[in-house]
Amino acid sequence: MRSIARGLGLGSAAMALTALTALAWPGTAGAAPSGTASLYAPSALVLGITAGEDAASGTVLRAVTLVCAPRPGGTHPSPAAACAELRANSDRLDAVAKPGRGAACTREWNPVTVTADGVWQGHRMSYSYTFGNPCGLRNTTGALFGF
Repeated sequence: MRSIARGLGLGSAAMALTALTALAWPGTAGAAPSGTASLYAPSALVLGITAGEDAASGTVLRAVTLVCAPRPGGTHPSPAAACAELRANSDRLDAVAKPGRGAACTREWNPVTVTADGVWQGHRMSYSYTFGNPCGLRNTTGALFGF
């Protein structure tokens, strides 16, 4: 009788350990079925401001993240406005980046480059625009690079 009880005790402990392992082990129990589609196409970008003509060789001054789906978010100070600008101008971001009319800036050459890299509505996006100096960046009319 004792060996049967001990056998049941060990068997129960082994089954409990197996169940806990299945629950805690990533990719086993509780995993979503593979091949499921999301309701939203991914839209997440890293926006950067770099001192210099080339973002790859310049000094990064500031960078933020912008997530637009399923709702605006990230570290951008105005994610809702920036996402709205992207939706309206995603095929022509130069219109969003260039300085507004009436901007009075000197003609000194002190380039600043803005970049947007990531995924926009499920498609890879890589964008850069170089201003002649920081004044041009400060006078943009959009919220996308206003951080």
